[in-house]
Amino acid sequence: MSSDRQREFSMSDADFQEISDLAYKYTGIVLGAHKKDMVYGRLARRLRDVNLSSVRDYIELIDHEGKDEVSRFINAITTNLTSYFREQHHFDFLKNTLFPELKKTNASSRKIRGWSAGCSTGEEPYSIAITLKESMDLAGWDCKILATDLDSKVLEKGCQGVYGIERIESLNIEKKRNWFLFDKNHPDIVKVKPELQELIRFKRLNLLENWPMKGPFDFIFCRNVVIYFNEETQSVLFDRYADMLKDGGYLIIGHSESLNRVCTRFESIGKTIYQKIS
Repeated sequence: MSSDRQREFSMSDADFQEISDLAYKYTGIVLGAHKKDMVYGRLARRLRDVNLSSVRDYIELIDHEGKDEVSRFINAITTNLTSYFREQHHFDFLKNTLFPELKKTNASSRKIRGWSAGCSTGEEPYSIAITLKESMDLAGWDCKILATDLDSKVLEKGCQGVYGIERIESLNIEKKRNWFLFDKNHPDIVKVKPELQELIRFKRLNLLENWPMKGPFDFIFCRNVVIYFNEETQSVLFDRYADMLKDGGYLIIGHSESLNRVCTRFESIGKTIYQKIS
């Protein structure tokens, strides 16, 4: 990163440390020194919006404005990177193993509950919904997918279910035809079909605060979320996930994440898929 004199906005090492402290306080995300450039780039957009000239001024604005600006600060620094059927092997597991299993074990209740924690703009829960619809005849079943994220802006996009056409380029023709609506007047965008939206409930949730839902869930996706937390926070979070899962339920995490050393309530069944120990 260039020196402060060459930056549009000034941000000293002390300013960055204070921003890091605020990020940890409000989200549990750990921002190491290697994240300094990323943080500067994200805060710069917010500083332009509020016509400030330094990160120090922005820290004071957070203190002055309280909850409203804290929410905007969280939206600015949280990372939202996702795509349809990202890490395909997880959806293969749903189709080939989990959903056939639930069809048998949940036959009496005819109920399925899943949670996409850190759902970003919605591609993950919609991918889960597509896989569920393709795997089972849901007539007579009560199926719901909870989709939560810290960032209210990405949740709004997920709830709307409208995406640029490029977001579904990797999908085959059958999936495009079955699950998305196209508009000849707007060929650059697509919308997910209402039958998928009906399965999903989007809610804002800070994972480090109280969880209003009761569970239990049959499965939880929490992929590429805990990489921002330290091991102590990860341990608490994974333990809370275990509490929310039914015995034998599944926790699915990101390819660079692991439960080793942080939680003993799950056993690995491979490919970053873990099953709760009964």
